[in-house]
Amino acid sequence: MTGDDLTFRPLAAEEWDRWYRNLEVAFGGSEDFPADRALWRALTELDRSVGVWDGDLPVGGASAFSFRLAVPGGAVVPAAGVTMVGVLPTHRRRGVLSRLMRDQLDEVRRRGEALAVLTASEAAIYGRFGYGLGTWRMGVTVPRRVKVRVPVDRAVRLRLVPPASVLAACEELYAELVPGRPGMLARQPGWEQQPLKDDPAGRDGASPLQCVVAEDRESGQLLGYARYAVAMEWNASDIADGTVRVRDVEARTPAVYAALWQFLLDQDLTGRVRVRNRPVDDPLLHLVDDPRRLEPQLVDSMYVRLVELGAALEQRAYASAVDLVLEVSDAFCPWNAGRWRLHSDGPGKAASCVRTEDPADLALDVRELGAAYLGGVRLSALAAAGLVTELRDGALTEATRAFASDVAPWLPHGF
Repeated sequence: MTGDDLTFRPLAAEEWDRWYRNLEVAFGGSEDFPADRALWRALTELDRSVGVWDGDLPVGGASAFSFRLAVPGGAVVPAAGVTMVGVLPTHRRRGVLSRLMRDQLDEVRRRGEALAVLTASEAAIYGRFGYGLGTWRMGVTVPRRVKVRVPVDRAVRLRLVPPASVLAACEELYAELVPGRPGMLARQPGWEQQPLKDDPAGRDGASPLQCVVAEDRESGQLLGYARYAVAMEWNASDIADGTVRVRDVEARTPAVYAALWQFLLDQDLTGRVRVRNRPVDDPLLHLVDDPRRLEPQLVDSMYVRLVELGAALEQRAYASAVDLVLEVSDAFCPWNAGRWRLHSDGPGKAASCVRTEDPADLALDVRELGAAYLGGVRLSALAAAGLVTELRDGALTEATRAFASDVAPWLPHGF
């Protein structure tokens, strides 16, 4: 049996439960927690969802979210958030995934979205479809003995509040931060519930989700927040050794960010603070008095696909003036292949990217261009790995400087 023997069709609302259960089986069979499942159902865009059927049996599928993504320069642009991609073990290695990716990228292009992004269950899967690793996430374990170096700002007041009670104010603060860091997602209606997911079945021994807010002592303005849970443990000598599990920390100023971390590190009955997803340039690395005791871990995060190459490169800003001809290969989306002249006069200036017959300055695959797109992966590093070829002296340095971002790109949450 091949993919041609199967039916690929848009998902109907009444098919969602069977379709999503098929996805769970494709990912090992464990069922989502009920609250999580309900949220994913509410967020699913049926007109962007496809099911693969073998007779009346669902055997695969894929979907996408209509996101808005921050890119270098502060623009927040449309992007397809590829999600819920899976094929049953009985139907793998038969071209089903390739067909799903082909149809999906064609649809993204028809919608006028220049970018597609995803997080990968297995990192090796999506490179062949032109997705490049554009962001990393950093997990950190901080022993409680570590202290914050910055004195607490006495103009800041901390309060514990129910997470849902301050959701609107927290989302307003989050929205303000989005343009300042490439890779962040402007949360569309419904997505504000994602950071509050707290199904009791999924707490793994931890407390319910808690929230501490930092406010201006005089005006009461929200200046920052942290959401976390505490997992208590007691050793054989009955000594408490709990873990503060941090979900997110956001702040308007460095002083507020420091105050929130000081609070998290000062919880009684705990031995450590653990956070799974922070930017690789997070200030926490410099805030503490004993960085050697930190236990950072880097994990690949978001993969970026340029669907319409010219439009995508015009949507972002560049850190310095650039005038280059790129020779791009793209086997899966051949409309991108060929030579493109990228021109910008630098920060704050519009960019143009048009086809040309001029000699190329750099040669690379669209996968590497996707990796470098958000500014966190240096083109010079990709060249050192043999993935970018310099065809004109100085072109690699020029491109590396122009594509760089002042801050590391970061995806705050999965999808």
